[in-house]
Amino acid sequence: MTVVRLVLEYDGRPFAGWAAQPGKRTIEAELAAALRILLRRDVSLVVAGRTDRGVHALGQVVSYEGPLPSLRSINALLPPEIAVAAAEVAPPGFSARHDAVSRSYRYRLWTRRALSPFQAGRVLWWPHRLDEEALHGCAAALVGEHDFRAFTPSQTRHRHFRRRIRRAAWRRHGDVLEFGIEADSFLRHMNRILVGTMLETASGSRSVEQFAELLEGRPRAEAGRTVAPHGLFLVGVTY
Repeated sequence: MTVVRLVLEYDGRPFAGWAAQPGKRTIEAELAAALRILLRRDVSLVVAGRTDRGVHALGQVVSYEGPLPSLRSINALLPPEIAVAAAEVAPPGFSARHDAVSRSYRYRLWTRRALSPFQAGRVLWWPHRLDEEALHGCAAALVGEHDFRAFTPSQTRHRHFRRRIRRAAWRRHGDVLEFGIEADSFLRHMNRILVGTMLETASGSRSVEQFAELLEGRPRAEAGRTVAPHGLFLVGVTY
């Protein structure tokens, strides 16, 4: 059976996340419906990263067994918030999830005192004082393997909390301050809690050393708040 690999971009704001849910609008449901019309059959979708409500994607990867769609045809059937950027035949047995080596995310802050209408909904507006050296110190502490128990909700289905961070860095581009991170996989809400805790650190609420101690498996209550989803993007997946 032919295995197809799709690369998706989407604006996550109108959706209740990736995964299909009864009575809710989701990216998976929209893509499955479009493929059902185009291929005249149902296909089982495998996704590299199950993004939450409101989270965007620039390089989400999906695989399924079935015919290869044309980009023009599949995009004509999708809502304007979702686009298939690439479609190709994958190697036999390819799985978008299980064959992934790492995932990369980016969280964007808008630091100007006035929010730009061209950035609204795609950044977290943060016109507050920030110690950017503290942000860099936090990012440096993340690289390597750590226990991220403090950075996921207490009520969770996760059984293993150790993750290996390949890369983590803050970079400024004018009024935009971006946090980029690459890891083998992520816990639920992990990136958003990391950013919230780093912002608290950069605002003087805790030291970089105290932030680093959270990576030793501390309880969720000791970490910071979960920032809004609309600043987060799944940038890409490595195979």
